[in-house]
Amino acid sequence: MTAGEPVSSQPALSMRRTAANIVILPSVAVLAFALYIGVFSALHHARAQYTSYANFRQELAQATAPVGPTRPDDPTKLLDLGTPVAVISIPQLHLREVVFEGTSGSVLQKGPGHLRTTPMPGQSGVSVIMGRATAYGGPFRGLTRLNPGDTFTVTTGQGVSTFRVLGVRRGGDPYPPPLATGGGRLTLSTADGSPLLPSGVLRVDADLTTPALPTPANPITRRDLSPAELALGTDEFAWMQLVLWGQALVGSAVLLTWIRLHWGHWQVWIVSVPVLVFFSVATADQAARLLPNLM
Repeated sequence: MTAGEPVSSQPALSMRRTAANIVILPSVAVLAFALYIGVFSALHHARAQYTSYANFRQELAQATAPVGPTRPDDPTKLLDLGTPVAVISIPQLHLREVVFEGTSGSVLQKGPGHLRTTPMPGQSGVSVIMGRATAYGGPFRGLTRLNPGDTFTVTTGQGVSTFRVLGVRRGGDPYPPPLATGGGRLTLSTADGSPLLPSGVLRVDADLTTPALPTPANPITRRDLSPAELALGTDEFAWMQLVLWGQALVGSAVLLTWIRLHWGHWQVWIVSVPVLVFFSVATADQAARLLPNLM
């Protein structure tokens, strides 16, 4: 209380401070979301890649890496979403990424994902790998720099397969030539358009130049995929988590505002900063799952 300030004005001052903090909170949330997409999501992706690459290398060495849609230790069960299944290396883009099973937004937060209805890269048929263009490291943002004739490799539990790029295509462009019987092809997919407003899907088609690998039966059909796994799909189930984390963020902000009336200024800052950062990041992570999975 300042000198000469009536005691009766304190409740009104407290209410004004609380109202101001509540008004400021949405702006802070938007800023936190922008920082998460631009900075923290890339760190999330880098950490997932680092740990997954170490684990997948060990599985390759022990010949326990998956080679089909089912688990190596139990062929009656499908692979868990987010299971590492391959490593894609594109020298022209200085890219080396672990590829995970599944293409939902939560899986693509860690890196490129393999569309479950298609064969594994290197096997007979057309395989599809999706990756983000902007958020979470944007591993596929440079696909437009690939030219016909460029080659790259994909390593799976069956070995190393080499692919030659046919070209880049967008919506409305002609499809590549039909695949030869017994041949293999890989399609890399990402978002097309502006970074935060994708307008379509950009694809790179590449034919297998090494012998096709044995192709196990795939019991997964289009009906088994959720809408979140399709190109530019969103995870609608994230709404519930977003509401819960958002409520926790608002509640913690209101509580810390009330505590400020009873504690010293610096004590509140010491407590509030880590609490608000945690809830802001958690809320932003759930909000990111509502964005198109290729963004």
